[in-house]
Amino acid sequence: MSASFNDWMKTIQAGMEADMSAYLPAAEVVPAKLHEAMRYALLGGGKRVRPLLVYAAGALFGADAQALSRAAAAVEMIHAYSLVHDDMPCMDDDDLRRGKPTVHVAYDEATALLVGDALQSQAFSVLGEAATLPAERQVAMLALLAQAAGSSGMCGGQAIDLDSVGLSLTQAQLERMHQLKTGALLRASVVLGAMAGKALDGAELKALDDYSRAIGLAFQVVDDVLDATADSATLGKTAGKDAADNKPTYVSILGLEPSIALAEQLRRDAHAALAPFGESALRLREIADLIVQRKA
Repeated sequence: MSASFNDWMKTIQAGMEADMSAYLPAAEVVPAKLHEAMRYALLGGGKRVRPLLVYAAGALFGADAQALSRAAAAVEMIHAYSLVHDDMPCMDDDDLRRGKPTVHVAYDEATALLVGDALQSQAFSVLGEAATLPAERQVAMLALLAQAAGSSGMCGGQAIDLDSVGLSLTQAQLERMHQLKTGALLRASVVLGAMAGKALDGAELKALDDYSRAIGLAFQVVDDVLDATADSATLGKTAGKDAADNKPTYVSILGLEPSIALAEQLRRDAHAALAPFGESALRLREIADLIVQRKA
């Protein structure tokens, strides 16, 4: 771990860009429009927080490089598909993502729908070809990703989010929604990275779960703070949209300063959860700092 965090992060991000490009069909392959749009949605942008988590957790247990690459690409494909669908007119109806037009704007709504569907399928194909892993663990990783992405995870949280527009939620209800919508896929990233190295025992899984819960909630708290305080150019997406759409947020429920304080407490909770791993968890601690201290 001699490299600085920024150098390590840039190395992972650049490597993921190359790997994900290789895991996607070429833009010229029929159907060319769909494949071009898939590449538009996945490549050339984003902080790649989920792949960073995969690699950081894998470092705890000496995970295989090929398995990490495939796990990281798979979870990022699920994330990218969710953003494509989330931006569509039937969902959040946004025209800006990562500083460029959203997929349904750059192409059309039908293509955006198919891009999301295809990226979701591609994620499981990529993870399913991680040939260096024992078959039993590979199946468990596929099941974990499916659960994190489905109605008991990300999609379920999104459904609750859509149904909550205009409603007054308690903090506990808001946390439950975001544990599913955002937290489930972040947890999957951490656990997939660790499982690329070994089968986890109960104590290891609990420590990683506690860490994941803290960063998952912190990620959304900070998102809400930035949505209320930053501009669209800084965020690369439409600022203030949740408030304009009358969605419940941490800022609307707690206020700005208490939300900032909550994010900081969650950062400390994430650090505390990693205590059993000692210095081996340095990168995971640094990612917790990145999540809470980011400005976009």
